[in-house]
Amino acid sequence: MAANFWSSTQKLYWQFSKAEIQKMRQQLESDGSAGFQQYPIPERRLLSIFFNQQLVKLGKRMSVRQQALATAQVYVRRFYIKVDIRDTNPYLILATALYLACKMEESPQYIRVVVSEARNMWPDFIPSDVSKLGECEFILISEMNSQLIIHHPYRTLQQLQGRLSLSQDDISLAWSIINDHYLTDLPLLVAPHVIAIAAIFLALTLKPGQVSLQGHASISAALVNVAQPHKENSQAKMNPGNSSQERVEHFVKWLAEGEVDIQAVVDSTQELISLYDVWEQYSEKTCKEQISRFVKARGLDK
Repeated sequence: MAANFWSSTQKLYWQFSKAEIQKMRQQLESDGSAGFQQYPIPERRLLSIFFNQQLVKLGKRMSVRQQALATAQVYVRRFYIKVDIRDTNPYLILATALYLACKMEESPQYIRVVVSEARNMWPDFIPSDVSKLGECEFILISEMNSQLIIHHPYRTLQQLQGRLSLSQDDISLAWSIINDHYLTDLPLLVAPHVIAIAAIFLALTLKPGQVSLQGHASISAALVNVAQPHKENSQAKMNPGNSSQERVEHFVKWLAEGEVDIQAVVDSTQELISLYDVWEQYSEKTCKEQISRFVKARGLDK
């Protein structure tokens, strides 16, 4: 297992630029142009919301820990930048990704239990033959080149709690925002510590009721100001108080004086806000219908 993110296969082989991800997806669309036209699917972030909700429901049935759920979501995102969704049974992919993630996160589930619970949730899409899930596991592992270790932002969040004098409410909100980032391409774009820092900033500046509902462009704009030099404050002793404003000021000073890629934090913040904006358009019914259409028509549920 890689000792840290910087020497891991995640950093070496599974971090891309937005342009690279776009090129890979365009290639998938070009290779499967007929299916692309015949079977439209929801906007990618809306589809990610649907996948997330389905995985969470399946995970709850088996008391799966959050880190395994997060790992499963990264597996699904990696898989679908290499394979067109219309060539797969997404429900089987979700169940298999969770099964594999549980093994990798040292909380394994029996394959028969996973198949049984998945069939209870999606009876029309999961075959009773457990060997189908085993075959799908092999395909997942192959597409990810057996590079299965995932580093998550949760550890950085916990490490920064004391340093930034974060309250338990701040941590809970930032944890929720980190959960939400798996619905975006951010796990393929930036390092986990950048996600943790962006989540902390949003937790400190958003009201709890705003998260997962809608974002405000002014938030990311405010973060850009952090990039300005704070030389006059560099020698000041930081002794944050308990108020929210004081915690924000402490965070801004810490960020300005550190070596964090501020532009990456800004971009991550904007990506999360964009997700919250599009969330209002989400329709579970539409996602189910469009997925069911190509799975049934192409016999991918057999």
